[in-house]
Amino acid sequence: MPNIELIYQHSDFIIANKPAGIDFHNNQDKLGFYHQVKSQLDLTELYPVHRLDKDTSGLIIFAKTLAAEHYFNQALQQSGIEKYYLAISHNKPKQKQGRVIGDMEKSRNKAWKITRTNLNPAKTFFYSYGLGNKLRLFLLKPYTGKTHQLRVAMRSLSAAILGDTIYKGESADRLYLHAYALKFNYLGQDIQITNLPHSGKHFLDISSNEEIRTKIDKPWCHKWPKI
Repeated sequence: MPNIELIYQHSDFIIANKPAGIDFHNNQDKLGFYHQVKSQLDLTELYPVHRLDKDTSGLIIFAKTLAAEHYFNQALQQSGIEKYYLAISHNKPKQKQGRVIGDMEKSRNKAWKITRTNLNPAKTFFYSYGLGNKLRLFLLKPYTGKTHQLRVAMRSLSAAILGDTIYKGESADRLYLHAYALKFNYLGQDIQITNLPHSGKHFLDISSNEEIRTKIDKPWCHKWPKI
């Protein structure tokens, strides 16, 4: 079992980097990411604060105590944990920055879709940047946490994520969606974490692109709307 990269360690919680292609929970005889982290840390109790899809990589918070889990759950309900994602598409949106807001409902083939109603809408805001070679990088900030929210938002922009075949994205060596950054306050301590993806040819190219790295370095400093 490969070592899980621990990005941040606190006495009450940890932030781990989930690789793409690993289920969060056990799948038949394959150990899921949650159990890999728990085993590596040799902990009897570990509480996931949020989750990622199998093919999405990036940052996940795990609470070590029930008190910490309760604190984070309250923070999530009060929008106190800011999450930022990176995605790559072959398509350019009509605007370089904007939003996708709408209710979500199940479609076909395990997919979801955005509707025109706003009874309990998914809310996603984005900035986008040209990478060259007809590729575009998206910095995404979800204000809600619904199943496939970002993948559906990108599809609705006519910019399906590279590698996301469920939502008509072009085939690639991985799903180009990565949980890149977290910002929150824990008991008076400000936590700000960024972590670039470690797999995927086009993601790896970002590491050597100083201009793009500067633009996404502190995503919480962008002019995001307050909701």
